[in-house]
Amino acid sequence: MAEFPSVTVDLSEQLEFPGDSYPLTGKVDVATYTVGEKEYQLQDGIDYDVVFTNAGTGVLLTGMVRAHATGECDRCLEPASFDIAGEIEEFYLFEEPEDPEAYEDGYEFLGEDRIVDLGEPINDAVVMDTPFVVLCKPDCHGLCPTCGCNLNVEQCDCAAQAEAEWAAATENPFAALKNLKLDE
Repeated sequence: MAEFPSVTVDLSEQLEFPGDSYPLTGKVDVATYTVGEKEYQLQDGIDYDVVFTNAGTGVLLTGMVRAHATGECDRCLEPASFDIAGEIEEFYLFEEPEDPEAYEDGYEFLGEDRIVDLGEPINDAVVMDTPFVVLCKPDCHGLCPTCGCNLNVEQCDCAAQAEAEWAAATENPFAALKNLKLDE
């Protein structure tokens, strides 16, 4: 899983009253990140645009992260790129709740120092917006499973050969059906 550096925000002088908000934009300089065993490159890092809002019982963090990532196409192994536009939404409570189950979507506790680390929410938004299958183009044909040629660049006759061999094989369990005559 990706691990982004700490991006600390000091809210001790901000958000004194319910309804107050504090917008913040910035950039996280990260060159690469991984999701599972896949590694992706971020040429320009990650831009974030967030707003902290005093919601009375805590601070609501909402915003977006944006980045342009490159990796390897899952079908043909050629370079592939995609845009990330992930959403951030977190809630930080001022005090420990009496009934933690009342917050079914989860929460974070905002310490007395009122410092928030945006690293984890940014990380989560980037990972969640990374496609499960990365393709160089939507109609990528991938690689031939027999000879390994890139079917986007050249064609091979491996599939036709395999089909002909399968049809001609005497051990083919469906070979007996070839001679079956059906009355109409």
